[in-house]
Amino acid sequence: MSARARIGVLALQGAFAAHEAALKRLGADVREVRLPADLDDCDALVMPGGESTTMSKLLETSALFDPLAKRLADGLPVFGTCAGMILLAAHVADARPDQRSFGAIDLDVQRNAYGRQVDSFETDVAVRGFDRAFHAVFIRAPRVTRVGNDVEVLAVHDDVPVLVRSKTVLAASFHPELSDDDRVHQMFVDMVTA
Repeated sequence: MSARARIGVLALQGAFAAHEAALKRLGADVREVRLPADLDDCDALVMPGGESTTMSKLLETSALFDPLAKRLADGLPVFGTCAGMILLAAHVADARPDQRSFGAIDLDVQRNAYGRQVDSFETDVAVRGFDRAFHAVFIRAPRVTRVGNDVEVLAVHDDVPVLVRSKTVLAASFHPELSDDDRVHQMFVDMVTA
């Protein structure tokens, strides 16, 4: 890394510790984000997988939703995985009426579209710009049902986008933090430090 980025990891629920470990291996200065003040010195943010309805509620009760929405609107780079992708999407099918998303990327997703926990799977996906496949872990993953014109599709599985990017937003329906392969996290770090 040419510059040491301060990357926050939303640490309300979900697999945030695994994201922290991957980012630290890449030399990032990692901060856990639980309160609005924790966002203040972050150059970027990772929104981990977990349960999107629970995360939405915790964003409200921690008073983080509105400050984070403002930072995202101002261009804060963000990487959302699984539930994080759901929270970043423009529209979420099957969402509870009280569930909010940030609309940070022009994407429609369907929650848990690949099935229940027992239907979770792993597969190799070709990622644009990678010299070899990335081993992707899908756990109750969202399915992308619509991609906006300004969204770049970086990887697909069964003809469905599973890794996408738009301006300062990177989103994956799988869990790259559950792999020993840090290339997707490196892609995000490169977006932050470019």
